[in-house]
Amino acid sequence: MAVIGAGAFGRNHARVYHELQQQGTAELVAVVDADGARAKAVAGQFGAKAFSSVAELLREAKPQAASVAVPTVHHASVACELMEAGVDVLIEKPVASSLADADEILRTAERSQRVAQVGHLERFNPAVRATVPLITKPMFFEVHRLSVFTPRALDVDVVLDLMIHDLDIVLSFVATPVKEIRAVGLPILSGKVDIANVRMEFESGCVANFTASRVSTEKVRKLRFFQAQEYISIDYSRQDVFALKVDSAAVAAAMMAGTVAPESLGALIKPRKPAIRQEEPLQAELSSFLDAVRQRTKPVVSVEAGRRALAVALDVLSAIKVHNQRIKVEAAWGTKG
Repeated sequence: MAVIGAGAFGRNHARVYHELQQQGTAELVAVVDADGARAKAVAGQFGAKAFSSVAELLREAKPQAASVAVPTVHHASVACELMEAGVDVLIEKPVASSLADADEILRTAERSQRVAQVGHLERFNPAVRATVPLITKPMFFEVHRLSVFTPRALDVDVVLDLMIHDLDIVLSFVATPVKEIRAVGLPILSGKVDIANVRMEFESGCVANFTASRVSTEKVRKLRFFQAQEYISIDYSRQDVFALKVDSAAVAAAMMAGTVAPESLGALIKPRKPAIRQEEPLQAELSSFLDAVRQRTKPVVSVEAGRRALAVALDVLSAIKVHNQRIKVEAAWGTKG
């Protein structure tokens, strides 16, 4: 394994690969970063070699697979260079900065027959995994992802930085096309959108409300949704799921007996907490990627899935831009739109 990009995300990938190496399931051989000192620092910490470019890596220590954790605008060029050289890739989210770049990644993966996975980490959150078997037909979502301000990832808007996690999860839960998007977003501390609210309607009739902020005073990562006779709440941070389900058989029996009274309805609502296997999502994600590499199978989060989330995120940004132009919003640094 190699890690391309030795920033905050890349360092975490290197840490987990090192942990997997200690378990005998992978070997971290290289860390690559244009900042040579940073590459050496991370590589030295985890017992790997440091390189300053992908070309140098491929000449001297070609890995079987690699994590791509460079700035989003470089995802396509780096991932494609690796895949053309026969290296499987895990690309941090978002998959690319444009649909054209995402399509180039997809074409290169198909042409080179490489495994390509997108790093939508919340798919591997134990709470999300425990929720998947409970899904029937979700009809309403309320999603909040709030974070305190940090200079990290300011190369993209909050939609591509934070909200895209929840867009990917909701798209995987609903599994029908998006019909309409209404959105508002504002630049607060950067030159890009730092806080956004979105109302999304799907062809199925499901409605989802998303709020994402990277200028909050608290950290919140919660998703709640309703489906027929059931309410489910996911706390990503606590890796916890709580559900309330109406006991439809008991309701039917009570109605048949004519004993349903408003004050007794609460007794017919049953709480439940699915069993959850606690695990670090990043370790689960990288382990899943390695399984796909070994078995030559389609990864859990494919490039197609990453492209779908990116397409919706870009539609959200377009809706925000239209709204801001209509109300003449100015960015924090004085640029309009």
